[in-house]
Amino acid sequence: MPTMINEKKWILYRHTNNLDIIKAVAVNLSTYTKAGISLEEKSMLNERLRELLYYKERNPDLPLDAINHKINTLAYFMFGHKSTVNGRKRFLFSPLGDLMIENFDNHLISSKIFLSQLFAIQFPHPHGGTDSEFSLYPYRLIFKLLRDPRLKYRLYSIEIATCLVFIKNIDETSFEILIKNILKLRMYNTDDWIKLLDSKKHAHVNSYYEWDYYQLKLFSSAGIIKIKEGEVIHKMNHGRNTVRTIRKTYFELTAEVVNFCDILLQKYSPYQKPLNLQDSTRLYSDVIKEVYSFYPSELLSEIGIETKDEIQNVIDLIKAINYHSENQEKDSPYEFERLLTKALNYFINIRAEWIGGAGKTDIECIFTDNNYKFCVDAKSTSKKTSSLNSGRLRLHREKIGAGYTLIITPGYVPSVISDIKNEPITILLTSTFSEYFYKIVKAKNIENDYAEIHNLILNNPGTDISELVSELTFEKFAS
Repeated sequence: MPTMINEKKWILYRHTNNLDIIKAVAVNLSTYTKAGISLEEKSMLNERLRELLYYKERNPDLPLDAINHKINTLAYFMFGHKSTVNGRKRFLFSPLGDLMIENFDNHLISSKIFLSQLFAIQFPHPHGGTDSEFSLYPYRLIFKLLRDPRLKYRLYSIEIATCLVFIKNIDETSFEILIKNILKLRMYNTDDWIKLLDSKKHAHVNSYYEWDYYQLKLFSSAGIIKIKEGEVIHKMNHGRNTVRTIRKTYFELTAEVVNFCDILLQKYSPYQKPLNLQDSTRLYSDVIKEVYSFYPSELLSEIGIETKDEIQNVIDLIKAINYHSENQEKDSPYEFERLLTKALNYFINIRAEWIGGAGKTDIECIFTDNNYKFCVDAKSTSKKTSSLNSGRLRLHREKIGAGYTLIITPGYVPSVISDIKNEPITILLTSTFSEYFYKIVKAKNIENDYAEIHNLILNNPGTDISELVSELTFEKFAS
């Protein structure tokens, strides 16, 4: 029975300490379990990993605890996120997860991809267990400290376990205080350290175990960290029958990633405020999609992928669509319409033209499979769309002979649905459209076909089809 820890602290995921194993799980999950992550499929994945010598079962029944932890590890380290669609558990890979799978065998490139994934991890984490009082990017903070000359570009595992894991948020002022506190810790002798470690025994030994036994080894296997094992400071009970050896081990960034880490720190600060998972103005699923959409253009330049690459163009387009959908600037409504037109023209069977202006639809489209004309209205808003004028939208359709209106908006109040009841008007949330759009362009073996969304709209007039499109995304592209 594990000991309860009363002190609130970072929860550092601890079930795998080798990046090759995580990558193998990702590749095999992507390749061999397209139907989902059911019990049967997890058993098949276990068997596959055992054949590759990445998993040794503890009993002949192949218990699924280990594979569950490995899939959860993928979610923690930003390879993608889980969802249940039509009663089936699915896993949708993130842009960085897709990129890691494509570069599975290149150790240097995968180390820089993994470093980028660590920059994306925030507390609160969608899949991490750290208390919601914590609001920061923990690994950005660690890397910021590792680049500080006052700390000799190194940190000690005991500093992580006794100091960093209790930090709830960080800014420039508190960062300077943190530096001073760490420098004070470095004046400690062995007796001082034993006294400090014993002051919060359960929290300190557990944090040391999570960091030193798992994450530090994982980051070393990824080529991000180099470790210098230190002298023994203390031995601490961890549970009923286990004793952990606490060493004065320190670690530094490797020469292979240090310059790239500096580049990322310049753009993605540890002082940045994380996304609020409990944002009352947004759907939880929309926030999750944004958390897992992190895809720094600096990474593509670093690993030699031209920024003009189609996927990067799509990522940039999606970011701009989401930004302007929330009326961030004076001209955002027009930019939102223009950018959506550009995105719609990515589909092989859509011709979209930006119209706009008083008394006109925002975007006029033709579904070329059967020359079916429809309207798209882009509703950018800093709050939520509060109403829709179905009569005005009908006039827009009549002017051009369109069959239906698709409303794309970041959010709306529930009463809007009553405005479009029994009308050929359908709502699609911006974040859901963006996720589907990215995945269909990313899947180079699948044409950018609009037909499935077109059919959902025809079969579900007067509704919000966002959930149906999200299910479609998981059905087509999730593992």
